[in-house]
Parts: sequence; structure tokens; C-alpha cells
Amino acid sequence: MPPAFFCIQRPGNMSSLEEKRFKGPLRGQLLFAIVFLVAALLLLSQLGDQTKWVKRTKFFAQPRFWPAVSIIGMVLFGGLHLWKLPRRKFDRADFVEWRVWLFTIEWVLWFLIYVILVPIIGYLPVTMVFMPILMWRMGYRSKKMLWISVFFGVAVVILFKALLDVKIPGGATYEYLPGALRSFFILNF
Repeated sequence: MPPAFFCIQRPGNMSSLEEKRFKGPLRGQLLFAIVFLVAALLLLSQLGDQTKWVKRTKFFAQPRFWPAVSIIGMVLFGGLHLWKLPRRKFDRADFVEWRVWLFTIEWVLWFLIYVILVPIIGYLPVTMVFMPILMWRMGYRSKKMLWISVFFGVAVVILFKALLDVKIPGGATYEYLPGALRSFFILNF
């Protein structure tokens, strides 16, 4: 017997024969299938503009061939998944699952803000600010943990910029520093 959180409770505990045969949670399946199929169709619609068919190139070496195979497979299998779902109506559990999925978008937004701010402010200052903010957001609210996150951010910057020599553009605010300090920050932080 699966745990209760894997079962969709319907009024009167009446579920169809198909739902009883389907092993696994049903919540979110319909939303996933629809979103996946729409995304695959969007990619398929862009295939002609984003890839080329080159003359005098072998069939399997064509730049368009393998992307087309994968995207057509996504459309085909996404459509089959949607077609073979045991139920095609949204249920209360689906809306709960949507909320969980929407909350994950918050972390994508944090990352996008971070990526936008790095070229403006600089890798070191943005990392030193974002690490404690994200630690706070995750629930670590003691001063000790916030300071550890700041030092960890500094260590990450030193590791990537100075030791691994990863090329991350210097912040636009570094241009306002005096000559030698500006070069040092642009190269190392």
C-alpha cells in the first residue's frame, strides 16, 4: 500500500479503474504533460530558424539532424504521455502541486538577479551580499551562519577568479576605483 501522500483523495474514495492501474502519483501529471508538449512544440517551431541544412554534408553530420531528432522525439513522446494519462481533468491535488512548482521559480529569479548584477557591481561584492541573503531565505538566520556565508562567498570568488582563472567580467563600478586598485579588482575580483 503506498503512503497516503502518493494517493489522490477524491470525494467518496471513488477512483477509476485506470487510476488504480497507474502506479505512481497522479498529481501534477496533467500540468507536466501540457507544459512539456507546449515547450516541445515551441522548440519545433523554431527549428528552421535556429539550425541549418548544409549542402554536401553527410546526413548524420547535418547541423539540423540531431536537434530535429530530439525535438521531434520530445513532441512525439510528450503527446503520447498526454494521450495515455489515466485522467484528463485537473484535481485539487494538481493545484497544490502547481504551487510547489511556482515556488521553485523564486530561486530562478534570485539567480537571474545575481547574473544581472555581477557585471554592474562586480563578482565579489554581489557574491558577498547574495550569500547571506540566500542563507537567510533558506532559514539560516543566526549571525554565525550569515558570517560563514560571507566568508564562503569570498572563498568562492578567490577560488574561481584567482586560482582557477575563470574569466568573469569585472564590475562597471570597478572603473571608479584608483588606477592600480582598479586593475587589481578587475583581474582578481
